[in-house]
Parts: sequence; structure tokens; C-alpha cells
Amino acid sequence: MAFDYKKEYKEFYLPPKNPGIIEIPEMNYVAVRGTGDPNEENGEYKKAIGLLYGISFTIKMSYKGSHSIEGYFSYVVPPLEGLWWQEGSRECIDYGHKDAFQWITMIRLPDFVKKGDFEWAVKEASAKKKMDFFTYEEGICVQCMHTGSYDSEMETIQKMKKYASDQGYEPDYSHRFHHEIYLSDPRRTAVEKLRTVIRNPVR
Repeated sequence: MAFDYKKEYKEFYLPPKNPGIIEIPEMNYVAVRGTGDPNEENGEYKKAIGLLYGISFTIKMSYKGSHSIEGYFSYVVPPLEGLWWQEGSRECIDYGHKDAFQWITMIRLPDFVKKGDFEWAVKEASAKKKMDFFTYEEGICVQCMHTGSYDSEMETIQKMKKYASDQGYEPDYSHRFHHEIYLSDPRRTAVEKLRTVIRNPVR
């Protein structure tokens, strides 16, 4: 049976609806950086998502080809994730000005994928846009599950911020970002049922 990161690491991908403090280890991702409204039809963000899945599935299916990846095992491609901020602020995101978003959209890579394997996959997929082998050491965060529209996330974020403060933590965006993990396909899921893991850095 294929290894499923969501099931094997429930603490990272399936948190409760109430906030909690968690320490996230260093992980590697295939990532694309960009700016602008993620809802723009045929926009930069949606094109980036297509590139991410192209590379991710090239690596996943590599066992069928000539490129051998040491330590490879069958796995389910992890969910889409995103780091979000706006010019001058990593903490206070204005959802009313999505055109001002700056983002890193990304998909986790299994630990057996090394830089050379990633470069092979980019070449194999003929990706023309700049793509990163991105290592992110997230550290201590406040995290919880948000259910509903992306536009209503601020209510959940405020709840998380209060919880962290009550536990003696404060926001720390010095080198980290607002982080979202998308567990639902918005094309097939009712808005009120969308599930998004929200994670914000604290110290």
C-alpha cells in the first residue's frame, strides 16, 4: 500500500479544529514563487500549481522509467501547500487586496528525493518556469483546521493568535510565513466544507 503522508503524519495534516502548539521539522518541497491574485483565471498562481503537480508526478512515477532514485518507495503525492504574505507585512494579510499577495506554492517531497533527483524531474517534465528545491525549517507554530471559505480564515487566525498568547507565545514572522495546507479540491467541494490547515509561526 502506498505511503500516505496525511495518514502517517496526522499531527501535521489533520489537526483538530481547536488551536494547538506544534513543532514542525525541516522538510523539502518542490516550490514555485510568484505574486498576484490566486483566483485569477489562467493567472500565475494556477499555472504554478500545474507545474508543481507535473514535477511531483514525474518523481512519483520515476520507478517506471530509467532514472533510479535510491530509497524510493510508493507514496501518495502530498497535498498542495502555500506560504503567503504581502509587501511590508508577513503577519497582517489583507484578503481584500489579493492582487498584492506574494506566495510560495509548494508540494512536499519525500525524504529520499535529493537535489539531483529533483533536477532530473524538472528536466524530464520540460519545466520552463523557475522551480525551487525548497527546504523549509518551520519550527514552533500555532496550528488548527479551518473549515469553510478561504476568505473567512481571519476568524480562525484570530482564534489561533489568542490561544498562542494565552499559552505564552507571540507571533514570529522574522524568517517564516503564514502557511496553509489544502486538503480539499475547491473545484469539487462545497465552499462551506473546504478544509485548510492553517499554521502560523510563534516563539
